[in-house]
Amino acid sequence: MTELVLIRHGETDMNRELRFQGHVNAALNDIGHAQARRLAERLADEPAHALYASDLLRARQTAGPIAGELSLQPIADAGLREQCFGRVDGMRVADIQREHPEAWAGWLRFEEDFAMPEGESTRAFHARVIAAVQRLVAAHPQQTVVVVTHGGVLDMIYRTARGLGLGGPRQSEIPNAGVNRVRVREGAFEVLAWADTRHLADLPAQPVYDQRRLLVPRAATGTA
Repeated sequence: MTELVLIRHGETDMNRELRFQGHVNAALNDIGHAQARRLAERLADEPAHALYASDLLRARQTAGPIAGELSLQPIADAGLREQCFGRVDGMRVADIQREHPEAWAGWLRFEEDFAMPEGESTRAFHARVIAAVQRLVAAHPQQTVVVVTHGGVLDMIYRTARGLGLGGPRQSEIPNAGVNRVRVREGAFEVLAWADTRHLADLPAQPVYDQRRLLVPRAATGTA
């Protein structure tokens, strides 16, 4: 059995602008850095044995203060990256709708085998994420591991734990710098706690990303 403390990176300007961030190597903004410091304080007494992070800058910057508090060296893992959106990485929804209308229509179907142009399908993304998680679980049996990653990665883990399919919009809240706890036992994922943001209570409100709103006419938001 391995317990995972799963963290979505702190806020970036792209999050606030509701862009498809994907593999863009965006840095944390001032709020994101404050969130990372709060996370570190929150996890200071965590009995963690290892700290992993996506190799993208926003995740590494979030992991930095946590590493200091826990006296752990972060291990970068490209398998924990956000989903790749290919040619639309970094774009706003309005720009995607104008420049890639067919791709946008495909995105709205939320099908597991759909991929943005030159991007990664949800099925391929899920396989990558679960393989990365299984590797670190195998390396840390009977231990607690802190993992700093991305919203899409957490969505894949949540769907796996809840037995949800890969199609359709997200079914869970995934706030920046939230604390999520999952237990992995003999390959089975169990959610212990999800989207805990008590440590962020007095910070500015987060940009809201709800994929379900994309299915409502005239609503246009982007992925964080």
